[in-house]
Amino acid sequence: MAIPKDEPWPTMLRLLSRRSSVVHVHMERQLMDKLPETESGIAQWWKDTFVAKDALLERHRVKDTFDINERHDIGRTKRSLLVVISWTCLLLFGGVKLFEWCSFTWVGIGVCISFLVLVMILIRILILFSKSEQSKPPGTSAPDTLKENLLPI
Repeated sequence: MAIPKDEPWPTMLRLLSRRSSVVHVHMERQLMDKLPETESGIAQWWKDTFVAKDALLERHRVKDTFDINERHDIGRTKRSLLVVISWTCLLLFGGVKLFEWCSFTWVGIGVCISFLVLVMILIRILILFSKSEQSKPPGTSAPDTLKENLLPI
């Protein structure tokens, strides 16, 4: 797996902000009957595999592509569709029950909206603190970008 030079790194903040990231992935399938059976043979196979992987990553670093023509579209499975439908039904049911509990009074709706806004702000703060760009070596101070990211002007 490699990220092109001119693309931003995928972070949780980018994912939750619905901003896409480009990631190049190269996978090879190894059949079990083609693998060596001895311990020394497997050790040598692992070494050869890691050398080939390092060479492939170095080639990607230079050319910004794996340069492999064979591509397979994996598509969406029925299982992923079932998971999405199940979560959608569960969230809709929870939303309906939440609004039944609020009884559609202005006070109840205001409390629900306030709670949801508070949860969104807390999640955003937690995501901002978990960004790798915020990490710093010991003894140095990182810039305080929390206000800038929470309240863009």
